[in-house]
Amino acid sequence: MGWFKKQKVKDFVSPLQEQKEVLGESMKDLLDGKLLVDTGLRRNIRFIMFLTLLGILYIANGYHTEKLYMEKVALEKEVSELRFEAITTAAELMKLSVQSEVERRIHEAGLDLVQTRVPPIKIER
Repeated sequence: MGWFKKQKVKDFVSPLQEQKEVLGESMKDLLDGKLLVDTGLRRNIRFIMFLTLLGILYIANGYHTEKLYMEKVALEKEVSELRFEAITTAAELMKLSVQSEVERRIHEAGLDLVQTRVPPIKIER
């Protein structure tokens, strides 16, 4: 006659066990659909929609920031390449403007120009 045995009742439930019970009940409510028809959820639907909107804006802001960063990196690379090109062009121009290079190019072009022996004079007003 073991039907009428007294069952032991626990006075203290560990926090871990309590958390498992609550988690199990909330998952059951979510899967059953009770959570969606609960009056507490209906009362706070505006706040939940606001939080959803904030989440979407947060994600969109992250994508926009990443896009701007990629554009910044591309522009910095382009500026660096243009800077190198400008330095190279300036060096070539300096080489071409040297007096001996000018004389050589005039001679190669077959022009009858000669360098003056008289230094230039300053005109004063």
